[in-house]
Amino acid sequence: MPPSASQPTPARGTIAFEHWDFEALAPSHERNREVDDRRLAARRKLAALAKTVVSRAADVDLALDSRTSLHHPHAFNGGRVRRLWAYVCRPKKEKTRLRRVLGADLAGDLDAAYRNAYLSIAIEHGALEVALRIHVDGWYDGQNLVKRLHSQGQDGLRHWLEILNRLDGFRLRLHDWKGEWRCGELSLERLEEYLKHYTPGEHELAIERRWPVPTSPDGREPILGPDVPVTLVDEATRLFEAYDFAAWSERSDFLFG
Repeated sequence: MPPSASQPTPARGTIAFEHWDFEALAPSHERNREVDDRRLAARRKLAALAKTVVSRAADVDLALDSRTSLHHPHAFNGGRVRRLWAYVCRPKKEKTRLRRVLGADLAGDLDAAYRNAYLSIAIEHGALEVALRIHVDGWYDGQNLVKRLHSQGQDGLRHWLEILNRLDGFRLRLHDWKGEWRCGELSLERLEEYLKHYTPGEHELAIERRWPVPTSPDGREPILGPDVPVTLVDEATRLFEAYDFAAWSERSDFLFG
């Protein structure tokens, strides 16, 4: 999102999704400025969920911060809003530390959330999603993971495999490839296959879990209960270990090793 975009006040109280949180992202409304207030309401809910994820991360000594995506059509999103999400990624202090390690020429715009490894909670017209992503432009976090696995050899690879296989329900995905690697049932050989093809700076790495959301209002009722946002936060929390292993930090510094 543009650095200048202001962040909304997170929603208060018990969070539950509503029909319009999804309907405002339908193809018929994605360019419609008249439903910006509906999308803002959904964005505030995502902001609240992200703040809860940040708080839980602090409880396990993991420093994170949160931001949300734009809720109105803008040049940045191609004039349409098909998806809303909350980013949870390294805070400003850690970005400054990483910038010193990389140097000005390599660091680029670390203020953009997607240029860092990040956790996200997202909603679309027909889906809910929780994910850990390392964007192509966040190559330094991808490189940190690859270097860590290389330097630690089979021990590091088996540790990464154990972390991924504790994430049953998620899938490891490589950029826009059709193949998928299902967490919870990965073998060492399958993981080695993935890493053979993954190149930081060329491919996005994602560990994601998606739930289909019926596009008809009547079919959405099960998604509108207060337990659903709690589940999204719980699933994002499960990704902490994978994030901490992969992303560059003072305690996981393998970038130039």
